[in-house]
Order: sequence, then structure tokens, then C-alpha cells
Amino acid sequence: MNISSTHEFLDGIQQWVCLQCGYNMIGNMPDVCPFCGAKHDRFMAWDEAEKTYHVTAHAVNDTVSQLLSVPKLGLEHAAYRIETEAGAVWIDSPSAFNRGLAPVKAIFFTHHHFLGASNQYRRLWDAEVWLHDLDAKHHLSALFDIDRRFSDDFVAYGIEAYHIGGHTPGFTFYIYRDALFICDYVFLAEAGLVFNPYGPEQETRKQAERIKEIISSKTLTTVCGYNYVANFADWMPGFERLLRNP
Repeated sequence: MNISSTHEFLDGIQQWVCLQCGYNMIGNMPDVCPFCGAKHDRFMAWDEAEKTYHVTAHAVNDTVSQLLSVPKLGLEHAAYRIETEAGAVWIDSPSAFNRGLAPVKAIFFTHHHFLGASNQYRRLWDAEVWLHDLDAKHHLSALFDIDRRFSDDFVAYGIEAYHIGGHTPGFTFYIYRDALFICDYVFLAEAGLVFNPYGPEQETRKQAERIKEIISSKTLTTVCGYNYVANFADWMPGFERLLRNP
């Protein structure tokens, strides 16, 4: 698609980005952000956001890069690009739409909280959007196009997907080769790892035991979180301590 036809293709889109959290709102501008509750004076139209925020790739390893907006956009939930043998795939999506980014074939989501500008990237590249069915049913997902509503663990593009639940009903983490994509299931704080507090506490802790069971049998070197990249050898002992401490 050439630049002029791309511009025509995207004309007429009504979409707003919350500068406080990064949530994308499709259609008429609401009074408050449905995700974080920020008032509409903290919203920016998607095309203005494209001029202001530049999605920038930071290499994690030979096949994975972390995508962050410059300057930081809201909570700045990182997305990750994976160069697989079957084509490029994103884990989660940037909040800012940048039409100059290299295309991907699919966008795999960990959960529905940060669907970002995935609807625009989907239309631009004809990319498939994957989200667990339990999260696809949530009202925050209603205006986003979901092509694959999965309900079980799967492997696609060489990426392993594991449905965990806990933080959200459909929360799914991914593994590609030696990289773990844990998203925001656990935060990296000054005192160490902590569970994401924005969800059911007991269920989050309970399902974390399944995460441990799965990853303990894998050979992993890197952990890709929602705002950090860590060495697995350093991260895993902290995760195990978190499980031991009520």
C-alpha cells in the first residue's frame, strides 16, 4: 500500500489516545477514559499522537525487540516484536499508531487491558489479532476486531502460548525460544517482584503456581515484562520468593 492510499485508508477514523494510561478509544470521544478514568482533556486524537509519539525498537536479542514510545506515552506498556521463521509477530501492541513501522503478520495479546492501536495496525497490514476468548468478551474489547479467539494453549509461528488466567480471566503468557513474555503479571519494584495489584489477588497468586510449573521445565535466558527486560537467572529466584511469601 503506497503512502497516499494509506492516508486515504485511515481518513475518517475517530480514535483517541488517553495520555494518562495509553488506552485507545474508538469512535466518539467519551467524557472519561473507560480504563483509567482520566477526563477527556487528557485525550489526544490518534493522528496528533502519531506526530508526537514515535514507536522505537530496542533490541533484546537476535530475534526480539522491545517497542516503546518516545516520549513515554501514559503507562507505556511495552510491546515486543519477534522475528520468527514464519514471519514477524507482535506480543501486545503499542498505544501509538505509527504507519511507518515494519509490518507483522499477527498480534498476540497477553490480555485485554492494553489493546493499543492494534485495530489500526490490523487494518493497515491485514494482520491477525489473537486474544483469549474470556478477555475478548470484556467490554473494553468490544470495539476492537479480534480474529482468533482462542481458548486453549497453542503453538503458532513457533511461539508457545499458555493460558493462565489470574490477573485477567484470559491472561496468556508466551515463550519464544529462550525468551519469556510475562507482560504485567508481575511488576519489578525496588524491593523485588510483586504481583500486579489490579486484579483478583488470590486468583493471581494461585495461577502463578502454574506459571512456575511451566517455566521450570524450560531453558530460558530472558524475561520480557511490561516495562522491563531481565535476565531469567536473576528474575526466577525473585518469582519463587514471591510465591513463598503470602
